[in-house]
Amino acid sequence: MTITRRQFLKSALGAAVAAPYIIPASALGKNGFTAPSDRITIGCIGVGGMGTSNMNGFLGKPEAQILAVCDVDTAHRNRARDTVNERYGNKDCATYNDFREVLARNDIDAISLATPDHWHGIIAVAAARAGKDIYGEKPLAYTISEGRAVVDAVQRHGVVWQTGSWQRSQQHFRFGCELVRNGRIGKVHTVRVGLPHGNGIDNRGTQPAPVPEGFDYDMWLGPAPWRPYNPSRCHWNFRWISDYSGGQLTDWAGHHCDIANWGMGTEFSAPVEIEGRAVYPPANDGLFDTPESYYFECKFAEGFTMIVADRRQQPKGMGVQFIGEHGWVYVDRSGIDAEPKSLLTSIIGPNEIQLYKSNDHHQNFLDCVRTRALTITPAEVAHHSIM
Repeated sequence: MTITRRQFLKSALGAAVAAPYIIPASALGKNGFTAPSDRITIGCIGVGGMGTSNMNGFLGKPEAQILAVCDVDTAHRNRARDTVNERYGNKDCATYNDFREVLARNDIDAISLATPDHWHGIIAVAAARAGKDIYGEKPLAYTISEGRAVVDAVQRHGVVWQTGSWQRSQQHFRFGCELVRNGRIGKVHTVRVGLPHGNGIDNRGTQPAPVPEGFDYDMWLGPAPWRPYNPSRCHWNFRWISDYSGGQLTDWAGHHCDIANWGMGTEFSAPVEIEGRAVYPPANDGLFDTPESYYFECKFAEGFTMIVADRRQQPKGMGVQFIGEHGWVYVDRSGIDAEPKSLLTSIIGPNEIQLYKSNDHHQNFLDCVRTRALTITPAEVAHHSIM
């Protein structure tokens, strides 16, 4: 049987083919868009404060697509799911209570890890074993031994790791470190690292309270000792309880100690001698038990001393000051200062030490997922920031 073109166009199939069918450029990967098949797929594990911030960072990248969010707090994961779905204009984002379900998905390339510190090492090692590239919040892990396990797992399984020590992707931090590395202030004898003082202020005593509906408290505790639920124990305040974190010291070492090591070229070494002191909250005065004040002198084989202390015990407060024979360089999140001032307009020449350049921390991770290159804050570097 033959069919004329006119008859074909009148048929249901013909009508479907003849009807206008517009394929958006984003689906084809044209006009600067990344085709869905070429996107790096991400699962976000931990979507509280920092986790949501990182999730939003990846949502702004056309070459990335978030497929799933995971959190033991139903309110957190539902809020994150809604944010993802609104961004993509669909209802495809999956939600999970258990991180292992995210790692079991073969269609997920990478994870964003932002749980409380006591979960970092366990989830990171499991993710590496599952072949997932990892953007992991600092500190690298809860303990030094767990940190070494993360480094070993990342190397053994050949996955890409980026630590959330995003200050390295800021131009003024890089410039300050390049001044030091290139001898602009002569031989450095002292590095002062100022970190925050005190603990959280939401310390509502030690009385047990009912676990809120939708919050998997047992899973939140995970490997930590069992303790009765109290609203001051969880979410942001985990930082001030030694069962889960090391307080301001470990919360911020991955930022300012990282910059100190970057400037001194000691990213892969550790102090040979440490002497210090710390002031803890009064016993039985609440849940918080990490140091409120601290002062450590760390001597390095390279011939300098790094003084890590809370900002009240540092002349310039919170930031990093490199002090050398011929001057000093100071960097913090507000900018850079130096003595002599002429250093601030100094040019780092093409034949001088040029540090790794990244102007976008999340983008650097995605680029390295594609190229399999080393990120600006790899696992080994993060490990030494908290040693």
